[in-house]
Amino acid sequence: MTSSTALQKRIKRHIAGREHRFFAATAPGLERVCREELNSLLSPGVHIAAVDGGVEFDGRLHDCYRSNLSLRTANRVLMRIGSFYAADFRQLENRLGDIPWELYLYAGTGTRIHATSRQSRLYHKDAVAERVEKSISFRFRQCKIPQRPCPVPTGIQRLFVRMSQNDVTLSIDSSGELLHKRGLKPQTAKAPLRETIAAAALILAGYTGSEPLIDPMCGSGSFSLEAAHMVLQVPPGWHREFAFMNWPSFQPGRWKHLRQLAEIQFRKIDAPVIFASDRDEEAVAALKETLSRQGLTEVVSAGARNFFDFLPKNLTDLPGLVVLNPPFGRRLGSRQDSDRLFTDVCRWLQTQYRGWKFALIAPRTALIDKVPFKSVVHILPLGGLKVALLTGRIP
Repeated sequence: MTSSTALQKRIKRHIAGREHRFFAATAPGLERVCREELNSLLSPGVHIAAVDGGVEFDGRLHDCYRSNLSLRTANRVLMRIGSFYAADFRQLENRLGDIPWELYLYAGTGTRIHATSRQSRLYHKDAVAERVEKSISFRFRQCKIPQRPCPVPTGIQRLFVRMSQNDVTLSIDSSGELLHKRGLKPQTAKAPLRETIAAAALILAGYTGSEPLIDPMCGSGSFSLEAAHMVLQVPPGWHREFAFMNWPSFQPGRWKHLRQLAEIQFRKIDAPVIFASDRDEEAVAALKETLSRQGLTEVVSAGARNFFDFLPKNLTDLPGLVVLNPPFGRRLGSRQDSDRLFTDVCRWLQTQYRGWKFALIAPRTALIDKVPFKSVVHILPLGGLKVALLTGRIP
């Protein structure tokens, strides 16, 4: 048996053939939403637990593939590859020496180490990252590991080292770029709404993809694009690649099969059910270009118009969901201007969108009391701020 064949058998036995612990990292406040997504994706009875900053779950490699492809509210998915106690650098080096890096990395793969320390004697994060890199180099150089080149020589593999009270958790990133990068937009508009936040807002508002949706301050179109893929049942990761595709354990056949299963569920519709608009003509033009490039013009109708210049009955006969992220701060000019706009938006909704569900972002929690109808409040991160997402139905 050649050393290469032996390595392949080890990878199959220890990585592909076993269950692993994964961690879906989320923005603060989205842990519960992500947990519910995983509940619908994974087999019944598997371990799924929301914790601070994300959701832990157990699964096989194909569950890792599926979660990257299908999760709408996760930032990235990590696979745990080691946990141990280390109170000093000697202990850290010894335990790192036990990690079989060849099962997770190709020889010569570029790495980027992200270290965090909390109440640990190993508080020098750069020094910890240096030890990890040296451990990887030593393993491949000294232990006569078969030197299989990485399929993507310029690719970077991220590793995460978390130290908490001298307990060390080592993880490998399966996602690559953050998952909010869906591979749809060629460029980012001003003050964009992250796709993961937009998806969470839609989910929390009870959007199913079967009712009309009006996105009257669409900006770069995050709400409309996320909703369009929900309508068509296209997974959010359909248009991009992931870091796990450059792992030695990657199973191209299994990945192809998962994509085929997802494609079977795709839907087609005959007329637009999402209506996006903005008074910024350049933003609307950019969104139209994206819709055309992605083949979404049959789902989303986009036009340049002011929110206060049209009525929902001009677009659809059925009530549905209206989603709004009104401009605030530097996007509008001053806090007074944004507060005044927010109040005007609420009044317009109350008079013209009766019976509609809503998802409305308030830039300040003090504005919650300005909403003249009952709402459920969710605190979410947006552009480095904590904002209130208000959901409910306008009576």
